[in-house]
Amino acid sequence: MRYAVIIEQASTGFSAHLPDLPGCVAAASTLEELSPLIREAVEFHVEGLRESGEAVPAPTVRVDYVDVDA
Repeated sequence: MRYAVIIEQASTGFSAHLPDLPGCVAAASTLEELSPLIREAVEFHVEGLRESGEAVPAPTVRVDYVDVDA
């Protein structure tokens, strides 16, 4: 499955969350550190859902960009 990940820059680094998987988050000082952490978080989250007998939500969120003159 392929989920959309929202990455935001904060004063101390970066955070990531997945709208399709509420509660699945990660944070790190750099983007390079964040990438494997959010992947591990998703795998752990999905594994937990399966182990508890809950349905794993299908990816539904789509991401696009809008260009504007600044």
